[in-house]
Amino acid sequence: MLCALANRLPGAFKLVWAIEAAEPLSITREEFQMNWDRVEGNWKQIKGSVKEQWGKLTDDQLDVIAGKREQLAGRIEEAYGISKDEAEKQLAAWQVKLKDRS
Repeated sequence: MLCALANRLPGAFKLVWAIEAAEPLSITREEFQMNWDRVEGNWKQIKGSVKEQWGKLTDDQLDVIAGKREQLAGRIEEAYGISKDEAEKQLAAWQVKLKDRS
């Protein structure tokens, strides 16, 4: 049942698995949008956390990304040679960790 539900949801709105906790996490569309608006608005401060998580991304790439989620996902895909779904899972898990830290 949960798999069927998750498959109907687009990208980052799917249930994701936290790497450390190995527990399913869910986030509503409203929480997701509010959280990403915060990331985008505080991009200069949050860039360090992104660099920590995805060290292959250059400062120039992060400046061009400027907090745009789709661009960040695309750069992660390219730099790490992973699928779009995997990049979205990593971003969603990172967002949850970022939210938990604040």
